[in-house]
Amino acid sequence: MLLSGILFLNLLSESLAHRDPLHGGTPHLHRTPRCYSAEELPQGQVPPHLLARSARWEQALPVALVPSLEAAGPKGPQQGPPAGSRCPTLSPEQVLQADTHERSISPWRYRVDTDEDRYPQKLAVAECLCRGCINTRTGQETAALNSVALHQSLLVLRRRPCSRHGTGAPSPGAFTFHTEFIRVPVGCTCVLPRSAQ
Repeated sequence: MLLSGILFLNLLSESLAHRDPLHGGTPHLHRTPRCYSAEELPQGQVPPHLLARSARWEQALPVALVPSLEAAGPKGPQQGPPAGSRCPTLSPEQVLQADTHERSISPWRYRVDTDEDRYPQKLAVAECLCRGCINTRTGQETAALNSVALHQSLLVLRRRPCSRHGTGAPSPGAFTFHTEFIRVPVGCTCVLPRSAQ
């Protein structure tokens, strides 16, 4: 899994470092990124030579979870910050039927984060429900441990306005794509609190 991720990053970097193959370009590592018009690529679309690698994105947890969260309806994905969410009390009966993120002693929930200028546009983001962690004997939250988010680094494409050659002024309606690493929360775990010095 790690090896396939590394290979994907190398392939994507090579793809971005070459001229658009649809226009017969040759490798050029320090070129100005290709600009696209809204007619060429409507909002939400990316260049075909980059989209051809999107199957790799579909394997990433933050992307793979989105369809099931959206299919779950109102009780599934949350579009905004947690509203009044609080640390749950766990009982043995709930644990038997719960998913991993619900039966963890550092439980979390997922929401769908949407960014129209990013590809993938939708990512599943984990949010910890407790400041502390749940005591396995009482089912109640304890401050003896802290809940912290676990992050996954994800390479995404960022859609940005193009600049005119030499002027730095954006070309009206034209845009390009840049690669960017972002850290996506994918779950929560329990850690010992930092001792006061």
